[in-house]
Amino acid sequence: MRFSTPNDQKTVPAPSSLPINPALDRLAEVTCGSSPVVVAEFASLLEQLRQVPDPRDRRGIRHALASVLAVAAAAVLAGARSFTAIGEWITDAPAQVQAALEVRHDVLIGMHQPPHEATIRRVLEVIDADVFDAILAGWLTARARMQTEAASAPRRGRRRRAIAVDGKALRGARLAEHSTVHLLAAFDHTSGVGLAQTDVDGKTNEITRFRPLLDGLDLDGCVITADALHTQRDHATFLVTEKNPHYILIVKQNQPTLHTQLKRLLWKQVPIADRRRDRGHGREERRTLKMLTVKAGLLFQHAVQAIQIKRKVRGLNKGKWRTVTVYAITSLPTWQAGPADLATWIRGHWSIENKLHYVRDVTYGEDHSQARTGNAPRNMAALRNLAIGALRLTDATNLAQAIRHLSRDATRPLAILGLT
Repeated sequence: MRFSTPNDQKTVPAPSSLPINPALDRLAEVTCGSSPVVVAEFASLLEQLRQVPDPRDRRGIRHALASVLAVAAAAVLAGARSFTAIGEWITDAPAQVQAALEVRHDVLIGMHQPPHEATIRRVLEVIDADVFDAILAGWLTARARMQTEAASAPRRGRRRRAIAVDGKALRGARLAEHSTVHLLAAFDHTSGVGLAQTDVDGKTNEITRFRPLLDGLDLDGCVITADALHTQRDHATFLVTEKNPHYILIVKQNQPTLHTQLKRLLWKQVPIADRRRDRGHGREERRTLKMLTVKAGLLFQHAVQAIQIKRKVRGLNKGKWRTVTVYAITSLPTWQAGPADLATWIRGHWSIENKLHYVRDVTYGEDHSQARTGNAPRNMAALRNLAIGALRLTDATNLAQAIRHLSRDATRPLAILGLT
């Protein structure tokens, strides 16, 4: 397998042990985040990073902004967890890698002069986090879309695209007022790509950031999944009337009237529509799903079906079963989504925890990161999202193993980021 360069004039062999879909070399335009991001055909990540405004004083600038950001992206993809690790990675990288990342070349001494850790830190502290997030997510989204279009069958018969919305606290990034940096993200269930990310101000909560997060995304025909915190009438109205997706929302006691209505439905008379069994992580789980169209109407905007999910869990040592009952609502009518679809989407919502947040914590040690100044916490999280999403698009199943593979050869991350 070979990778095409942006000008398609030369090729560089791809590592055989890390298969990359050739469709990733095709890109298109995408709108993501608070402002449109233009992802040109055959664009490398470095070319996209040139769109990030440089807030630094022109006097004394030694390193191009796009180069510093590309260095950080490649280093994080190779497993760097901190500014120091990023600086060490680029210092140790061979000359051809530094050249590909457009590291400053000192003509007098005939060598590249890579940015110092302090330079990388200052850049990530001051660049616009909204723009940076939008460019990284837009670049990934375009690659995922082109890969899907190249590999999938005609649209008829394909399941709707599902997007999970969930938040995460960066526990190590405590601010001066003793609050913790909190981020809200949108995540594609299938591709494993983060589509957007926004910060949650310490004076508010995730609810107020739901609309800003999704406002710049194309959600037409998608399914939005969210936990009970986002079961809000304003959210439902915004989604259905302005963005045109459907939703599946969990219902708990934060919507007491609706929760009571769902709980009192005659579920015993409703047949089980979907059954699933799982074994793993030291436990056995059985899930059943029932769905019901309420002719009298549900007490929530645009909701047309009620859903009951029962989960029975026990340890593999054959202990007692523990039963949990969860209710949900959806704007999808029965003729647009069957029970298997609903069960898959509800279960798939937790992919944002398992495939993104968990990896950031365990593989990248995010909760132990001490980056806490300016926009650095969010921008480092954006780089981790980029690395995880890029690896997901290579069909890597063990990300820790894939990162170790990339870390052993500094040229390997360049191919994934389109920098060769």
